[in-house]
Amino acid sequence: MAKRVRTGLTRSDILDRYVERFKQQLIKFQPFLSRRRGPVSLEDFDEAAEELISQVFGAASDESEAYFLAKTAESALLPEEAQESGTHNVERESLQQRRQVLESCLADLELRRRVQATRQNKGIGQALVGDYMSHEVRSIHRGATIKQAGQQLQKHKVGSLIVDDGSRYIGIITDSDLSRKAVAKGLDPNTATVSSCMSRSIVTIEEDEPLSAAMSIMKKQGIRHLPVTADGTIIGVLSVADLLRAFEDQNSA
Repeated sequence: MAKRVRTGLTRSDILDRYVERFKQQLIKFQPFLSRRRGPVSLEDFDEAAEELISQVFGAASDESEAYFLAKTAESALLPEEAQESGTHNVERESLQQRRQVLESCLADLELRRRVQATRQNKGIGQALVGDYMSHEVRSIHRGATIKQAGQQLQKHKVGSLIVDDGSRYIGIITDSDLSRKAVAKGLDPNTATVSSCMSRSIVTIEEDEPLSAAMSIMKKQGIRHLPVTADGTIIGVLSVADLLRAFEDQNSA
């Protein structure tokens, strides 16, 4: 039997190291965005980035799949102006998508680190969901194509859209749904509709609930976007980025 070796590192130490590694990875990525010659080739960078993501989040994780799709320049969901401008813009958009995946990974780790620190400091205070949610609800009709959904996500720089049927909200579609359920399964983005890959059950939380309750729901459900309600009516969305802002406020208080 192999010996179990104690490293002396705490969970916080490990999270700190992961956060630093992703920050360094993003720094190394800057030359590619500015078209400067970097110390490594893009192929070598991709290999290192995929290895890091796999090590931290898992080889079968949404993060690993999202980076693979970004790397392979899946242009079906890119804005039309990017596609019409030719290969150069498609390649540029692929680089931007790589960056977004890495930034998303970093935000996830920073949130975990702040959660860990908050547990050690006994809570996040009395902050409520309504204090930090986004009040702007972006929606899309169930009959819209998944290409249109992808364009809306990029246009408004959001990670999710609430799906409606013309009279009520019936589901939610996220950037993860577009990668795992749409692109990965080979759906035609020009004809497949939002209803074919949306999540039909909407997990929500009331605006007067504590942020700690929202964090528990998001962790249990494995989601990053949580619609917020007031007396059962959706009035906003709480995201991982909003939680990070709450932790930053808590730490600076």
